[in-house]
Amino acid sequence: MSKRVLLAAPRGYCAGVDRAVVTVEKAIELYGAPVYVRKQIVHNKHVVATLEARGAIFVDETDEVPEGSLVVFSAHGVAPSVHDDAAKRNLKTIDATCPLVTKVHHEARRFAAEDIEILLIGHEGHEEVEGTAGEAVGKVQLVDGLDHIKDLKVKDENKVAWLTQTTLSVDETLATVAALRERFPNIIDPPSDDICYATQNRQVAIKEIAPRAELVLVVGSTNSSNSVRLVEVAKEYGTPNAYLIDFAAEAKDEWLAGVSIVGVTSGASVPEILVRDLLDWLAARGFSDVETVTASEESLLFSLPHELRKDLKAAGLETSTHS
Repeated sequence: MSKRVLLAAPRGYCAGVDRAVVTVEKAIELYGAPVYVRKQIVHNKHVVATLEARGAIFVDETDEVPEGSLVVFSAHGVAPSVHDDAAKRNLKTIDATCPLVTKVHHEARRFAAEDIEILLIGHEGHEEVEGTAGEAVGKVQLVDGLDHIKDLKVKDENKVAWLTQTTLSVDETLATVAALRERFPNIIDPPSDDICYATQNRQVAIKEIAPRAELVLVVGSTNSSNSVRLVEVAKEYGTPNAYLIDFAAEAKDEWLAGVSIVGVTSGASVPEILVRDLLDWLAARGFSDVETVTASEESLLFSLPHELRKDLKAAGLETSTHS
């Protein structure tokens, strides 16, 4: 039987991840190592390890950063209280929050200012959820799945709105919003879709591949929400087996038993080199025929954080997001 790979496009780095990773690289180049980073800059083991090797030190909280040092905030965003803590410790900060997450923060602040309660669709404990909730303390209730909707209580059913974490499953979010609307008919929509363009595009691509593939391999880390969702979407749309792996070395030969078509994609925080390694692994096992399945084209770029741009310009260094 002929063996083929269906390779999703787009896949891998989104504009927000590219911006965040380059922010840390440029900060190390400009200010010298070490550069402290609060939380993982993006949710990918390879990226974190590579930046650590270059001089980044990842910490959980700002109180682990020596007073007066530089700290970069991750792409997932932080609550205002984190900025306050950094100011108290006299830290120089660079905020690498994805602009699409910043947009959700603005929406949260606006609703809170209008005394509108916010139902935030997302996963408990995720850094992005914590950052968004921190923008409207006391006004946010987390909706993590359909089960909790019946128990939600709000002060005024005419003054309630919904927002979402940017990296969720599009289908699951639509189902949650429909259930919320049934429970609260006058619920207010955000001014624009919060699910990030890259999350949507990668899910659309895997929806096209899944019905044709007997196996789907998603390159990504287990703490990457959008990568985990790609595995779920692949299974929902027809592939019998789908696995999440950080590296090609984690793939298992037994997964290929009886398989002639393998789908391959990667989460939005995954560098292309890891996908290439997986394609090489598959080619060594007879899967050398690669068909690219293109769902959409992406050209979005975000400029680097303004604090970094200013210093790079003063130093006469390149300020593009691409290193």
